Amino acid sequence: MSNNSELLKNLYNAFNPFQPLPAGDPNYVDCQDVRGDADILEELGNRIQLASQNTCQLYSGHRGAGKSTELLRLKEYLEARQCYVVYFAADEEDIDSEDAQYTDILLACTRRLLKDLRTMGNPQPVLNWLKDRWQDLRDLALTEIQIEDMNVEMQISQFAKLTANLRAVPELRQQIREKVNPHTVTLIKVLNEFIADVKKRLPSNRSQLAVIIDNLDRMVLVKDGERTNYEEVFLDRCEQLKALDCHLIYTVPIAMVYSTRATDLRDIYGDPQILPMVMVRTPRGEIYQPGIKKVKEVISRRIKQFAPDKPLETAIFDSAETVERLCLMSGGHVRNLLLLTQDAIGRTQDLPISERAVRRAITQARDTYRRAVENHQWTLLAEVSRSKRIINDDQYRSLMFNRCLLEYRYLDEEGEMQRWYDIHPLIQGIQEFKEAVENLP
Repeated sequence: MSNNSELLKNLYNAFNPFQPLPAGDPNYVDCQDVRGDADILEELGNRIQLASQNTCQLYSGHRGAGKSTELLRLKEYLEARQCYVVYFAADEEDIDSEDAQYTDILLACTRRLLKDLRTMGNPQPVLNWLKDRWQDLRDLALTEIQIEDMNVEMQISQFAKLTANLRAVPELRQQIREKVNPHTVTLIKVLNEFIADVKKRLPSNRSQLAVIIDNLDRMVLVKDGERTNYEEVFLDRCEQLKALDCHLIYTVPIAMVYSTRATDLRDIYGDPQILPMVMVRTPRGEIYQPGIKKVKEVISRRIKQFAPDKPLETAIFDSAETVERLCLMSGGHVRNLLLLTQDAIGRTQDLPISERAVRRAITQARDTYRRAVENHQWTLLAEVSRSKRIINDDQYRSLMFNRCLLEYRYLDEEGEMQRWYDIHPLIQGIQEFKEAVENLP
């Protein structure tokens, strides 16, 4: 393999859009000042430090905006301040984002806490709960084994089988919920007995326990009559969601934060913290150079580790205009930026990456966005592109959930936080959108 093709391969993999950066990663770029001063360490971390009782906080933002990376930074920040932190992405092993309910989340938390903390505390209360239900649950864990015959490790692995089936076997999912649902209160009780025992035995340099449950913001909205699964999880079951005896942070879908139930969320959890986009244009449509500079830095940091001596705008890309176009078309959305860059690299045989390769990547992504918009929504998008505001309505929420509408923030001259909205820049070039703009009154 030639040096050039080896470099292209390394660059392609450096822009993996689905891998959150671990805390302290040299590729991390602090974008706080171009995200309207959004700081997770101050907003969530400090409250955990100050509170004399357990806290339960919500964190939200567009999918792919960088929430997982920020939460991993928060984990490191808390660990440096005498906190023992359990972090997990709920959809990796335990829940199916397309169909998730509260019971699934509770079982996911139970499995993860057993897995991470079993050597620090006595898991027996939880395992006794499982034994009491085993006759009902054994078939759903797809096992013949009697739980009495197992050691603790094996019993915990049976619990893991149950949650794995909850995620992977849709026809068992509802049956598992029906068996567990009547017993969620007792499960929380025994889980808290386990947590209390763990807290007594925390390492000497740890005085608090925090659990961060990531990727619940990926839950797809499911309606059951008048109620939605979002309401079932975050409102109907809020007392149970908050009941674990430790500090809690849950990610929440952005569509829930912008629903008519937003004030209920605030009354229960306090204001959810939202991670906005990196601002690459001003509300008036002018290019916002501080934001562009940060987005360029996201690209250059990932390239520097493999090509430290190659200038970004001449050796890696064919011109400064090509790089700027890529930055603008991402909308300041980190995962979109990584996807577009990776796609452009994937269309490149020889460096530099050409304007044509970037244009092709943009065209491909634009087509995906075109398919995400329903026919009657073009007018809504045209209206937002003009007003920079959204209306509290299901149509707008679904456009935020699928990232056709993006949220930005900045601090005005008085230091007040101003929030505004715009369409994803990829949508501007779509014919249906152009026609909708022309037809605005």
